[in-house]
Amino acid sequence: QVQLVESGGGLVQPGGSLRLSCAASGSIFLINALGWHRQAPGKQRNLVARISSGGNTNYADSVKGRFTISRDNAKNTVYLQMNSLKPEDTAVYYCTADTIRRDYWGQGTQVTVSS
Repeated sequence: QVQLVESGGGLVQPGGSLRLSCAASGSIFLINALGWHRQAPGKQRNLVARISSGGNTNYADSVKGRFTISRDNAKNTVYLQMNSLKPEDTAVYYCTADTIRRDYWGQGTQVTVSS
């Protein structure tokens, strides 16, 4: 079992920044990759960014150049630095952990971009 706890969401004005954090615990050795998904109201849940155990990253086209995913293996934590935020980034953001057996999801944290 893997447990994921997100933090760092909130309300920010367009053009602002936020950093999301996700602390993993439990069977950490099972995790191959960590990532972030998001789900806006009335829309499907989509991948935002993903980082492998080796540090390789990939991003959704809509966030490339604005968002950066990173991980601190010593702290079992993954981060999502979000800059130049837009209203369309408003969503619930979920931390995810990919393992050979299954994927795990956090409870989600709300990010609202509005003036």
